[in-house]
Amino acid sequence: MKTEETSAELRLSISGMRCAGCVNTVENALAAVDGVTSVSVNFADHSALVKGHADSEALTQAVKDAGYDAAIMEGLEDISEQEEQELQRYRKLIKKASAAGIFGALLMLAEYLSWLPEIGSRAGQWFWPEIALITLSILVYSGWHFYSGAIKSLSLGQANMDTLIALGTGSAWLYSCIVIDYSGTLPSLAKHAYFEAAVVIVAFINLGTALETLARGKTSSAIRQLIGLQPRTARVVRNGEEMDIPIEQVGLGETLRVRPGEKIAVDGVLLEGHSTLDESMLTGEPLPVEKMVGSQVVAGTINQTGSFLFQATRIGRDTALAQIIKSVRQAQSSKPEIARLADKISSVFVPAVVAISVLTFLIWLAFGPDPSLGYAFVTSMTVLVIACPCALGLATPISVMVAVGRAAQSGILIRKGDALQTAGKLSCVILDKTGTVTEGKPVVSTIEAIGDYSEEQVLQLAASIESGSEHPLAAAILTAAENKRIKLEKVKKFDAVAGHGVTARINEQSIAFGNKALMVEKGIKFDRHNNRLEELSALGQTPMLLAVEDKIAGIIAVSDPIKTDSAQAVQAMKNQGLRIIMVTGDNQITADAIARQAGITEVRAQVLPQDKAAVVKDLQQQGEIVGMVGDGINDAPALAQADVGLAIGTGTDVAIESADVVILQGSLLKVPEVIELSKATVINIKQNLFGAFFYNTISIPVAAGLLYPVFGVLLNPMIAGAAMAMSSVTVVTNANRLRWTKFGNSNK
Repeated sequence: MKTEETSAELRLSISGMRCAGCVNTVENALAAVDGVTSVSVNFADHSALVKGHADSEALTQAVKDAGYDAAIMEGLEDISEQEEQELQRYRKLIKKASAAGIFGALLMLAEYLSWLPEIGSRAGQWFWPEIALITLSILVYSGWHFYSGAIKSLSLGQANMDTLIALGTGSAWLYSCIVIDYSGTLPSLAKHAYFEAAVVIVAFINLGTALETLARGKTSSAIRQLIGLQPRTARVVRNGEEMDIPIEQVGLGETLRVRPGEKIAVDGVLLEGHSTLDESMLTGEPLPVEKMVGSQVVAGTINQTGSFLFQATRIGRDTALAQIIKSVRQAQSSKPEIARLADKISSVFVPAVVAISVLTFLIWLAFGPDPSLGYAFVTSMTVLVIACPCALGLATPISVMVAVGRAAQSGILIRKGDALQTAGKLSCVILDKTGTVTEGKPVVSTIEAIGDYSEEQVLQLAASIESGSEHPLAAAILTAAENKRIKLEKVKKFDAVAGHGVTARINEQSIAFGNKALMVEKGIKFDRHNNRLEELSALGQTPMLLAVEDKIAGIIAVSDPIKTDSAQAVQAMKNQGLRIIMVTGDNQITADAIARQAGITEVRAQVLPQDKAAVVKDLQQQGEIVGMVGDGINDAPALAQADVGLAIGTGTDVAIESADVVILQGSLLKVPEVIELSKATVINIKQNLFGAFFYNTISIPVAAGLLYPVFGVLLNPMIAGAAMAMSSVTVVTNANRLRWTKFGNSNK
């Protein structure tokens, strides 16, 4: 059977990764395949981007040999399959956590109520071996992935969370079995089974992993939304006939027909007709763009009015939409994952505990009382048992969960827990203009009457003539007239002048309404109003002239106003020591005007979507830790590339799905709140990790028998139980302090 070979790059869906160590294992396995030039594994969406010319079956087999599962990702169907796999993984983890948790809780309750027979008694001789077998089956069902992960980690000479969990739970089960079989030869203080501890630890860890999987969300949804922008079919003109064909069959140079309301299938140049297109997915700007013969049209944009013909110039992977999709994927794959603090601690803690356990065994074997071998085994095993804190599985997830809840109270949705560890480290924040700093909806901002006309008359005439117009700014003018309850006049002989404005007759008078080009075309003098037009343009407004009987009667300007709290939010971020940059696809004059109002000094205008991501990357290469705030599809690549992507919740689904944090209420004041909460959460997580290890760590010397020579204390089972309980209580209590986090710019 002939296998498929990669061409330039290939994406694989990887299942089974649980920590940062897994990323290195998968990357090393893929990099070792012949023909691979580079590998980037994305832990966030469990995928890998492989570049080079390698056999696809060899790649998937290499991942499987490393202990994981892999499948080639191609198209929308594979995204759906990946999402389904993630959902199934979550359900499986919940089942595993439930099985271990229910059994462990019942065993603990029975022990607390003294319902269990004593170890070594006649009843205990048949009861405890059965409990051992049930515990073993639950450990295999609920925790096999930990044990297999520990084996893989050890084979690579590494130690991670899996190693610690496997050693602790495995030692607890093995030690408990030895207690059952050799209860008569062991010290009395050591006659305690830890079956319930083993399964409860597995339950906690599985629950934490399941919650993390759920919180991570469907990271492929951004790609799904982007792919959904492209229609499945296109109407082509072949041999004089129009026909609908699958978009994959559209060729370069073909002529395509687009009707009102349809999406553009591929990139091209307009051949015949005239229309306005909604290009907000590309530029982020709310105003539709007029298109005439020779104008460029882009795949995924929406035709609003007229029907037209265009010639395909870029198809498939070469379209602007495909490039945006590629940018999002590459940014997600290249974003470095923050190594789990627990894994970092475990990498040092695990070898240290194992070394202490071995040393304890040797010391008791050499210097301990008879039976020295029994004492040596008991102490070395209990060191491993006590060293595995069940609260470790809660240390990070519980802080993240509480912080996520606190954020939700303030109208902030945290989609990815890693954002809570990174937001507090941001040094630079990039702000999109339209819909982020501004409202994103054009409104009439200036009405000026000239001569004998009143402002009301100017608005009445402008709204009347625009009532039959397809001009992008017509809606704003009609809304202004409606708000002032102005009655519109009847319009006759209406004519739209493409790219310039409109003309008509109202009350037997000739009316012209549009830009300076329209006035020039109609021979209407407006020179003495030039300075005022330039002033309005400098303020970020779009001015239009109204002429009645070839004389200027008024000026109406439309703008996208700044949000009421944008300036306050920018100042709050500056107070946090952040560098603020506004990046927009709009022109330099408008961008500078909006920036001045918001108090922003750094501005980059006329920036395309793929260039926004490049701006982020360039700042990152300069050493900046970058946050990106945006709301449009055009912001998606930059949101994914940024260290923390913050989407305005009133924006597009693609922007939201590409982001780590969603600001539900659309207020920029929430950005400094996210940063404050991040700093508080990181401190809380570190405190939890300390609490998770503290009681267990100070108990290790007791477990090793340090107090035995002086006090005769070997290891009271109550100490182990108390240590585990206290560490859990400490972690949960400390994490809940985040619920009362106060924000500097909020009363919440």
